[in-house]
Amino acid sequence: MAQTARQEGATAAVQFSKPLTAQPTTIPGLTLFDLNVHGDNRGWFKENWQRQKMTELGMPDFGPVQNNISFNASRGTTRGIHAEPWDKYISVATGSVFGAWVDLRQGSTFGKVFTAVIDPSTAIYVPRGVGNAFQSLEDNTAYTYLVNDHWSAEAQAQYTFLNLADSAVAIDWPISLDEAALSDKDRAHPPLTEVVPMAPTTTLVLGARGQLGRELSRQLADRPGVRALERDDFDLADPAAVGRIDWRRVGTVVNAAAYTAVDEAETEAGGAAAWAANAEGVARLAQACTQHQVTLIHVSTDYVFDGTREGAYAEADPLRPVNAYGTSKAAGDLAVGVVPRHYLLRTSWVIGEGKNFVRTMQSLAERGIAPSVVADQVGRLTFTRDLAEAIIHLRNGDAPYGTYNVTNGGEPGSWAEVARRVYADAGRPSSQITEVSTEEYFAGKSVARRPLNSVLDLAKLEATGFTPRDQWEALEEYLADSRP
Repeated sequence: MAQTARQEGATAAVQFSKPLTAQPTTIPGLTLFDLNVHGDNRGWFKENWQRQKMTELGMPDFGPVQNNISFNASRGTTRGIHAEPWDKYISVATGSVFGAWVDLRQGSTFGKVFTAVIDPSTAIYVPRGVGNAFQSLEDNTAYTYLVNDHWSAEAQAQYTFLNLADSAVAIDWPISLDEAALSDKDRAHPPLTEVVPMAPTTTLVLGARGQLGRELSRQLADRPGVRALERDDFDLADPAAVGRIDWRRVGTVVNAAAYTAVDEAETEAGGAAAWAANAEGVARLAQACTQHQVTLIHVSTDYVFDGTREGAYAEADPLRPVNAYGTSKAAGDLAVGVVPRHYLLRTSWVIGEGKNFVRTMQSLAERGIAPSVVADQVGRLTFTRDLAEAIIHLRNGDAPYGTYNVTNGGEPGSWAEVARRVYADAGRPSSQITEVSTEEYFAGKSVARRPLNSVLDLAKLEATGFTPRDQWEALEEYLADSRP
């Protein structure tokens, strides 16, 4: 049964001086707007689309790039039902239409119908994959709509169609379709039983072989539309990589890829490679996400700070990297910051599946080696389980776009403290860990400078409703899971 708003077959009179309001419908994301139309003896004026006011009412900031007008000379002209691979904002300049929308996306609301009369004082936002049709109720009706991608023959090949007369949706057209003006193509569209639902947009996970990439692939394994891309599939440093993606099908990019050889980045070749991936590659990715209204989730590092601050670093603290790797990541952060839909996650001391500090200490303990470990670098571990959960939480919740610090919680500690706990778990005495300063550890070695303070403030993340596990409890669990 269709939900209907102001469903009349007669000519609709323009309503003046209504407040701007948004009305949700039974189709998720489909939103009907009442517009404030000002009229006098000369005619009328309205703000047909006002970005700030409408986004404040809940409309997505959908970034229209094309404006189309369909002029309908005769009452009864009927067009549709078309579901398109972009979002639309529909209104009427003159006349009025009976509009019908059918959810043709994969999911529990597939086949749901909503109808309404649209005149100059109303408008409707139609999300990607919701089928759209209308029937003009007056002669000389001008139907206009904004879309957030450019039309092309290739894009039209991604449309999903439904027959206007399909009995499964049973749209109550004011003017019988036998009497209406339809195109032969619209008459030939398939019934609902033959419609292939429009798939959701794809989530791309870049850096699938890394510690975070593996964990994201595991946590997202049962979700439709997730593609995990390894470096062979998408190399950030390759200027052509962005152009090989069909961006119309992409809704979210999680960038877990980066050049991370901190010491090698201090060499001429390593510095060039770090900049190519972490700065230039991320800038190209940010540009593509901006152009195609894609949400970009980008993972950064505490190395964008110099480590001299007293207390934990907040998201808004100034960037002051002390090495080439940190400089390249800071440049990438600046590029990501201009993407309208972005989550920039700064993290530290990442531990997951693969080579990492904890695994190295386990190996040394098993072999009875007594290492020297720096004790003046202080921070928190970030386990990929918690980092991946934070990414999913931010993306699927109501958290505002922006920068978030994401590490595990609890009391900070040094690398030496982490090593002692790993050795204790292996049954080795803590006396086998010799504490040294960073300066002592790297004396005589050609290495990059490290920030001494890597502690990140988690208040902003926790305010969204996500609290990471205590790092020491998470470490105990990680060590327990690795025992034979």
